[in-house]
Amino acid sequence: MILYKQMAVRSLKKMFALSPNIRLEPVESVTTGRHLVEFRQVDIEQANATYHDAMRLAERLLHYVCQRIAEKFEQELKQLNRTLKVPTIPFKALKYQEALELLHSEGFNTEHGKEIPWKEEKTISKMFDDPFFIVDYPVTARGFYDREDTNSPGILRDFDLIYPEGFGEAASGGEREHTYKGVVKRMQLTGEDPAKYGWYLEMLKDGVCPSAGFGIGIERLTRWICGLNTVWEAVPFPKVPGIISP
Repeated sequence: MILYKQMAVRSLKKMFALSPNIRLEPVESVTTGRHLVEFRQVDIEQANATYHDAMRLAERLLHYVCQRIAEKFEQELKQLNRTLKVPTIPFKALKYQEALELLHSEGFNTEHGKEIPWKEEKTISKMFDDPFFIVDYPVTARGFYDREDTNSPGILRDFDLIYPEGFGEAASGGEREHTYKGVVKRMQLTGEDPAKYGWYLEMLKDGVCPSAGFGIGIERLTRWICGLNTVWEAVPFPKVPGIISP
């Protein structure tokens, strides 16, 4: 969806979409309780925005949703034995390296330069009572579409928004790499085949404005708000990794 959002903001300077997603999750991901092979996501993008702009929008959105639900659905939350705390904004932001140091203090030897694995993500999520950000991921940890910081080579201008209480990632976002040369260079770094992205690379040659945005999964948001054990309890007809169903 990120690639299509970059196309959309050429004419729609601010956009959002409720997009269906299909992801071929490995069978073992069912043990996390937070992965579906079909899910819905609110995707947001804004032209000429920074990743700080996207972070401020993400935290305001989450704060607003929690506030409205706490006000309007108090009885329903009680039926679920859920006490929903309306988070205070702005959210705390940890740098990627700080997150690894916290994990090392808990006995994890998390490899630098990679995505934070689920077990470690769950552990650091449990350390907080409010949602928080992890920022400044290394360039080797993400795909070709996140923009590298020209003032800090090797560091991306991106973020993850993490739910507290062990619920893990809420949203991922950042600034987009928007130049043809920059994207091809990153594709080569990550081992992607540029030939698979013909229309996208042609669009970049034609010119794309800088942008930033994020995507937030609806089922994971519902799971956290309701305090559910697994993400498939948040959707009426779940498609779960490794389980064939109609």
